[in-house]
Amino acid sequence: MNSAPGPLLAGLTARARAAAHARSPACPCGAATLADRPDGTVVRHADTVAKAHPLDATPAGLTSRLTLAARHPAILLPPLDPTPVDLHGRLVTFWPYGSPVDPGDPDAAPWEAAAALLARLHRIPAPENMPVMRGPAKAARAVARLREAGPHPAVAPVLRAWATLPPWARAEAPMPHTGTLCHGDLHLGQLVRHPAADGPWLLIDVDDLGVGVPAWDLARPAAWYACGLLPPGEWTRFLTAYQEAGGPAVPAEGDPWPALDVPARALTAQTAARAVAKAVAAGRPLDEVEQSVVEACDRMATVPPQLVQEYAK
Repeated sequence: MNSAPGPLLAGLTARARAAAHARSPACPCGAATLADRPDGTVVRHADTVAKAHPLDATPAGLTSRLTLAARHPAILLPPLDPTPVDLHGRLVTFWPYGSPVDPGDPDAAPWEAAAALLARLHRIPAPENMPVMRGPAKAARAVARLREAGPHPAVAPVLRAWATLPPWARAEAPMPHTGTLCHGDLHLGQLVRHPAADGPWLLIDVDDLGVGVPAWDLARPAAWYACGLLPPGEWTRFLTAYQEAGGPAVPAEGDPWPALDVPARALTAQTAARAVAKAVAAGRPLDEVEQSVVEACDRMATVPPQLVQEYAK
């Protein structure tokens, strides 16, 4: 039996309905919970989405991120209102609905669109009040959860790989070269089409948006490629599109890995830490994909990273 929704989810659902009806009195209605996690609860009512942001989101930081999204609607999905509201102690924002990437059609994955959007984002002059990109902090939280998860044979190789990273990649020191706008958590789930039917691809989720090392935004697909989880052809499509769009994270020609190595290692450790913590909590063995990222961590721990954090522009 499903339990009744908590006050946050119930209140968010009601707010989404009210916002949708304010936008269109002839609303066709239809509600859905798109996500309900500690780091974010998202509900949809017709063509309106309401999101409750993480508990550690601050009004100033989130408003800066929302303002940036509103100013660049050809790159980031713009909010319906750039000012968050409070609901049960959580900051809430409202957005138009966009069609997500179809996980059942990997051949249609918009790698080129994702790369071009990142390149354009990375070239926007960063506002003076922009907060720091939160990618390393999220990776550090994943490793902290791993330490708390309990004993497991995979814990040691992940922590060894994590220990090889420079302090900035572990959120223990400031990031170098923090003058570039970064998304902070790029993966294909962070793209939607808007208008939903046939509009252009746009980036979503501003929670980690900020200034930092732009190679971090390329690090997840780079890590998947290095672990054998992303086919070489798809990685090449993504990297080439980013370079052709003038992205500053890597050189236009030549070896991109001096810039990508440290962020890709950090994302591999983060992915492995989350996987192992979830497996321990569920009392189940690692699946094949999870085991592959743990094995990558084991290999990483024996080879020092290339300590060139950002391509010198």
